Amino acid sequence: MNYFKTALLLIVLTALFIFVGTMVGGRQGAIFAFIMALGMNFFSYWFSDKIVLKMYGAREVSERDLPTYSGIVKELTMNAGMPMPKIYVIPTNAMNAFATGRNPSHAAVAVTDGLLSALTREELKGVLGHELSHIKNRDILISTIVATIAGAIMLLANMARWAAIFGGFGGRDDEGDRGGGLGLLVMAILAPIAALLIQMAISRSREYAADRGGASLTNNPLGLAGALEKLHRGAAARPIDASQSTAHLFIVNPLSGRSFATLFSTHPPIEERIKRLRAMA
Repeated sequence: MNYFKTALLLIVLTALFIFVGTMVGGRQGAIFAFIMALGMNFFSYWFSDKIVLKMYGAREVSERDLPTYSGIVKELTMNAGMPMPKIYVIPTNAMNAFATGRNPSHAAVAVTDGLLSALTREELKGVLGHELSHIKNRDILISTIVATIAGAIMLLANMARWAAIFGGFGGRDDEGDRGGGLGLLVMAILAPIAALLIQMAISRSREYAADRGGASLTNNPLGLAGALEKLHRGAAARPIDASQSTAHLFIVNPLSGRSFATLFSTHPPIEERIKRLRAMA
């Protein structure tokens, strides 16, 4: 169901991009914005793993350093038929974790010191199963595709605002009536909001899918459910210093205390995630 929802939302986002591109600059305007967004996100997709790991001061560890952590990852990747990712630790007492990398062969899993010290082995296994499911499902690639289309819509909306102000694209031309200056202005305000809502909905859908995948991989939904309860309490009591641009990577939203609305959240409600995991058990 989550995969169908993701596909449907991607289709809607693509349709929105085509509509906005036609409104603003016809086919040429849409292609220009898409190429600009594609270039920016291609760089992000290719180098984001190194950037985000450096951003949080993560250090690579080996089996000799942390045998339990490494052993669980090795066990789960063997069960899933995946390559062994590089494993990292983030030096903070906050509790959180994320996976990154452009594909299963170039992937990394990072957990915080606080998470390693607070969770039981089964809970840690649940968290790592969740993160490995993100890698297996190629969620980094999906989020990059979504960001590319959403970014192109943002660029087109900026073009539309300037067009509405200076009358550059309004009225009729050889490709028909695009709605005039007022129509452009309304579209420039509403389209980025719609794109953001769809982007956040896809992110939440991928979190549900990773929860289900992690529970199946470990064969213990309650391990992940227990971990999420601890992580939720820990995120409220001792939040990690995270940026908005990387919040979607973490297993629980590091910005939950600053979240204004569920629709604009990168993560589903933690209570609903736990409820679904317990139902699986």
